[in-house]
Amino acid sequence: MDVRGVRCRLRAGGADRAGDVPHPDRAARRSWRTGHCGHCHRDGAAVIRAGVIGCGNVAGNHASAYRDLPDTELVACADVDPARAGEFAARYGAAATSPAEIFGLGLDVVSVCTPHPTHEAVVTEAAAHGVQVLCEKPIAIDLGAAARMIEACERAGVTLGVLFQRRFWPASQRIRAAIDDGTLGEPVLGHASVLLHRETSYYTADAWRGTWKTDGGGVLMTQAVHNIDLLQWFMGDAVEVHCSHTAFKHGDAIEVEDTAVATVRFASGGLATIAASTALTPGLGTRVQVTGRTGATAGLAEYPEGSEARLDVWAVPGQEAVASPFGAGLAEDLTLARINGSLAPFHALQIADFTAAVRERREPAVTGREAAKSLAILTALYASAASGRPEAVPALGKEITR
Repeated sequence: MDVRGVRCRLRAGGADRAGDVPHPDRAARRSWRTGHCGHCHRDGAAVIRAGVIGCGNVAGNHASAYRDLPDTELVACADVDPARAGEFAARYGAAATSPAEIFGLGLDVVSVCTPHPTHEAVVTEAAAHGVQVLCEKPIAIDLGAAARMIEACERAGVTLGVLFQRRFWPASQRIRAAIDDGTLGEPVLGHASVLLHRETSYYTADAWRGTWKTDGGGVLMTQAVHNIDLLQWFMGDAVEVHCSHTAFKHGDAIEVEDTAVATVRFASGGLATIAASTALTPGLGTRVQVTGRTGATAGLAEYPEGSEARLDVWAVPGQEAVASPFGAGLAEDLTLARINGSLAPFHALQIADFTAAVRERREPAVTGREAAKSLAILTALYASAASGRPEAVPALGKEITR
């Protein structure tokens, strides 16, 4: 993944800040697929026509990224709530429409920012219309749905990417590079901690949150999925987990867990632990750490939540360095809007990679199949918590009954 190259493409576009009016030369350009001209960029590149479905919390990061990318036009934004779609589209200089109508607007790519249980229907609809699709995490709330989404896109020849923007942190990239070049060696020991604050109002603000049927899970599914993704990206394929979870703080408002602990065994023989909670006040951010066969250790810390993670441990012989994420003291917990806003640059990096992958007809950094790996781990974690036993991590499309 050439993050430096993606950053250069973003800078070349002269991107505005989120909320500013779009570039005046974004109107009426030709599609990258058809080559039929409105206008094209000065280097002759055809324009990718983009849309966003779902105008909720994180959608602004997608809309601003498409609007600000060179050779990309944000055409339309859709939501089941017409008023919300209208306000959102006006903010980002696009047309407002409905999810049923957006695929009639000649889109090349679409971001799916709808609630978890609706991902399958929207992604498969995009595939049926030949539109390349970038889906917010988690890809789905069960592996059967994920398998159908992947199959639909592959059958239609459509690119499917899934948002895991924390892979684009420079700290994440450096750890991955240290694994690949042998500095750490094969990872054998890992840890992910997700120690966050949420008010109960976070769960009650949207009817779909906090239930098994519509949210698919709690802190593991919605927050820790990012860190589980990083953990498996570093450690390799997971084969078995053992998990316990409960709801310490929000149990009166939710069915799902707000706190969980787990162990994970990997195909390589490596082991890892996971601790996750939204019951802390104040939150203590997130960490992912790995130790390789060389004995060297590298870890990153995200504090406060939503900030760019930094390497807090680099225990490589001759290169030792540590930096406490709490060096400036504890910070107040940020609102969800501020958390999402601070992650926008890394959404932009992944969206830039996705549009480049579409243009270059290659796989994006995080494919649907890659994203299904963290969902498979989550599926096994919930099954283990229900059974009280270790559970095997299932293959794509294989269901485990909770």
